[in-house]
Amino acid sequence: MKITGSVALVTGANRGIGRAFVEELLKRGASKIYVAARDPASLSDLLKSQDPRLAPLALDVANEAQVQSAAEAASDVTLLINNAGVAGFHGAISAPDLTTARREMEVNYFAPLSLVRAFAPRLAASGGGAIVNLLSFLALVTLPRAGTYSASKAAALAMTRSARAELAAQGTKVIAVMPVQVDTDMGRDLAEPRLTPQEVVSEALDAVESGLEEVFPGELTRRSADAFAKDPKGVQAYMSKMIPEHA
Repeated sequence: MKITGSVALVTGANRGIGRAFVEELLKRGASKIYVAARDPASLSDLLKSQDPRLAPLALDVANEAQVQSAAEAASDVTLLINNAGVAGFHGAISAPDLTTARREMEVNYFAPLSLVRAFAPRLAASGGGAIVNLLSFLALVTLPRAGTYSASKAAALAMTRSARAELAAQGTKVIAVMPVQVDTDMGRDLAEPRLTPQEVVSEALDAVESGLEEVFPGELTRRSADAFAKDPKGVQAYMSKMIPEHA
């Protein structure tokens, strides 16, 4: 599909990669963009441009009722971008309790699943469209320092692949984007160098137009993906040395 003339919905649009998605969609000629955030007030800076193509939408992705309301309010969507996510950077065992793990699974796995299910009929009605799920390279390799986050992204990747197969008949493309560390508020404590949000977004939207199903954006990610393809056990062994400091 083409970005020009598309109607997009971006979750977590108020900052970081989400905001970069909005800015790039505007540049590429999207006709309307639903900019979604849990707190609509956090979108005020983004909306300063007064671009008539931007439509703010209050959406807590972990709230099933709000997801259903969003699907009704934005029934003309042709491109769903599941960007919203959380990361606690805890080990699976060293974490004090399961609070963070449950929140990560709720936002990073159940929420995009809920959104895909809610918007699939709308996308079918529009001719198929596309879904972009912003995941992480940690969907493939587990980092013990972010053990529960890795688990949530691995679950999201499995869901993405299942949705891709199930929605193929209606013509909906489902794309997984799996970057390594990105220079955002969430990733500010991760090792340098880091990808820019713009690198991630540009290659994700290129994939929408080219039909690529799984994206490893930026040279940093491609090097990691190549290493994993050649020696998955070796890459995992290397990552497994990075245990939580308090473990």
